[in-house]
Amino acid sequence: MEKQPFSWKKRLRSFRYAFKGIASLFVSEHNARIHAAAAVAAVALGIWLRISTTEWAVVALCIGGVLAAEALNSAVEALCDKVSPGFDPLIGRAKDFAAAGVLLTAFGAAAAGLLIFLPKLIALIA
Repeated sequence: MEKQPFSWKKRLRSFRYAFKGIASLFVSEHNARIHAAAAVAAVALGIWLRISTTEWAVVALCIGGVLAAEALNSAVEALCDKVSPGFDPLIGRAKDFAAAGVLLTAFGAAAAGLLIFLPKLIALIA
């Protein structure tokens, strides 16, 4: 494949495609909306509990990671559905692995959330 010269116009166009993908993700994928609601809740809780800059960094990375995993899972599923509209056990495995990636990322984010928020919530009650 021949290398194309650098172009600001093409770089800006690539951002437009990325934002189109983000919009499509939230419009078409129910789980992405659930993750977005969890992200809003985490941000609201972080504001209320006045978490530290380091804790904000962890929360931001977790939110970005889960949403990125959801986007990649949706891409894998769309591609699999196009390539193999009928049942195929290998396609099923690929889709299961992609979904597992989202779930594992969400579990990690939930664990980080508990480590950040739970001690602060307990301190409010105690």
